[in-house]
Amino acid sequence: MEKEGEINGVNQHVPVPMSSQSKFPLSFWEAAAASTVALTFLIGLLGVYLTMPDSDYSFLKLPRTLQDLQLLRDNLESYTSDYTAQVLVGYCVVYIFMQTFMIPGTVFMSLLAGALFGVFKGVALVVFTATAGASSCFFLSKLIGRPLLSSLWPDKLKFFQTQVAKRRKSLLNYMLFLRLTPTLPNTFINFASPIVDVPYHIFFLGTVIGLIPAAYVTVRAGLALGELQSVGDLYDFNSIATLFFIGVVSVTPTLMSKSES
Repeated sequence: MEKEGEINGVNQHVPVPMSSQSKFPLSFWEAAAASTVALTFLIGLLGVYLTMPDSDYSFLKLPRTLQDLQLLRDNLESYTSDYTAQVLVGYCVVYIFMQTFMIPGTVFMSLLAGALFGVFKGVALVVFTATAGASSCFFLSKLIGRPLLSSLWPDKLKFFQTQVAKRRKSLLNYMLFLRLTPTLPNTFINFASPIVDVPYHIFFLGTVIGLIPAAYVTVRAGLALGELQSVGDLYDFNSIATLFFIGVVSVTPTLMSKSES
């Protein structure tokens, strides 16, 4: 009976480290690759910081509320005119980093672009950084995406994979539809697209074109940042109408080319 108790004790003890290891879906090299990408972004931010003049930069943090954003805008306005290149590079690095690692809050960065650079420059900046960040997330997912998605969002991944397979012949239309509607979160689309075999050129075109309407609405709202009471104020009737109109214009060339073929 003693031996049987010992054996049972061993059998109960052995699976514990195995189950604890299975909770982390990434291998050592996958985690190392992701860490290297994150470290590269941090080094870039450090380089920007070291080129700025000595001052109190306690206001520099990722905005989580409109009050944080207004404080950041007020402090960065003077630097934008004197240190335009540093502010631009810093903005791009932060936005792309947030998109790459799916960190919430890019809507505040889009508002900031409008407040600092105006509508046209702001939209160009947001579309560029959002597309670069989405592309960075796309290629990072090729390295580490499959185990994470299978572990965190298996049902959503299965749905996306089924829809992509059904729409393979008109995939650009579908990607535009996803970017222009809240069917799936943009962060999920960025991370899951390479796993479900969306070609990068389709992903890129769908992202560049599909992000323009929302970028325009958000950047334009940044011009009147002090008047916003909440992020929900971004989408009033006029903004929604503008978003719908630009969305239709964005999708029309693709629909026309499809009908001609």
